[in-house]
Amino acid sequence: MVPITTEEHLDQNTPEKGVHEKEYPGEWYVVHTYSGYENKIKVDLAKRVESMGMQDKIFEVLIPEEEEIEYKGGKRKVSYKRVFPGYVIVNMIMDEDSWYVVRHTPGVTGFVGSGTKPIPLQPEEMERIFKRMGLIEGAKPKIIDVEVGESIRVKTGPFANFEGVVRELLPDRGKIRVNISMFGRETPVELDYEQIEKM
Repeated sequence: MVPITTEEHLDQNTPEKGVHEKEYPGEWYVVHTYSGYENKIKVDLAKRVESMGMQDKIFEVLIPEEEEIEYKGGKRKVSYKRVFPGYVIVNMIMDEDSWYVVRHTPGVTGFVGSGTKPIPLQPEEMERIFKRMGLIEGAKPKIIDVEVGESIRVKTGPFANFEGVVRELLPDRGKIRVNISMFGRETPVELDYEQIEKM
């Protein structure tokens, strides 16, 4: 059992790698919050758990986020996007006391469930969420199946909409070297797999 503490929750935008490997005696419940207040609720709930001595019933608060790669000004920028805006997921043992602590955290509007009874997520639902967050295998960026000599089109970045021919694959770095025809001559460029599509 890993107790929830406020120090663990100060960095809101970095999912905790390996969280799926921890064993919790509780179940995962979806909590509805005010949209845009997920980080504040995560910190506030951690403080309430600590101050009310509920570490033995409320174990983890997750904000489901997925990595998003953007290209601005030719530079790769990694950011995190909410998978379910307005929701956090709490691992807890449900009873009257733990329900009260979570439900009466400022900004929480309720649990997801039928009527007044919260319904825990199924293990396969949590597995899909963990995959989407990149916390377990299966959520890595898809590597396009291309071979040297194949034609591709660049989707994003400064070379967007250019076409080229694959010259070298760099799978360990997630990159590909391509010759792009610019101004009547072949120009070699190195791109990320996410930037290209097969023609």
